[in-house]
Amino acid sequence: MKEDWEVLCLDNLITGDEANLSHLKDHPGFTFENFNVINPITVEGELDWVMHLASPASPPDYFKHPIHTLKVNSIGTMNALGLAKAKKASFFLTSTSEAYGDPLVHPQPESYWGNVNPIGPRGSMTRASASPKR
Repeated sequence: MKEDWEVLCLDNLITGDEANLSHLKDHPGFTFENFNVINPITVEGELDWVMHLASPASPPDYFKHPIHTLKVNSIGTMNALGLAKAKKASFFLTSTSEAYGDPLVHPQPESYWGNVNPIGPRGSMTRASASPKR
């Protein structure tokens, strides 16, 4: 935004809050749309970049929204890639450090393979069919 880019932010706010964007609300190059990327994405005009940052990013959110987490990381990624391809735009996908599991190394360099327990609380795949015991 400091470089005068035009930014369209699509977010369904399932784990977020529009108040987090309040500092951008009046910026002339910023537009927010409440949108779920598991739906097909169409945008008018040219795009230079499509940046996919949409996944819920913490174990409590995985427990609360397991199916959505799986869909946003699969269907949402496919839809964002489709938009980038259609617009001949560069694509950027990111994740949080949750991708490394419960890390033994802080901070995690890209060379770190992680400490992932696929059936542990950070393994959202297991949460699609089970809920946490309380």
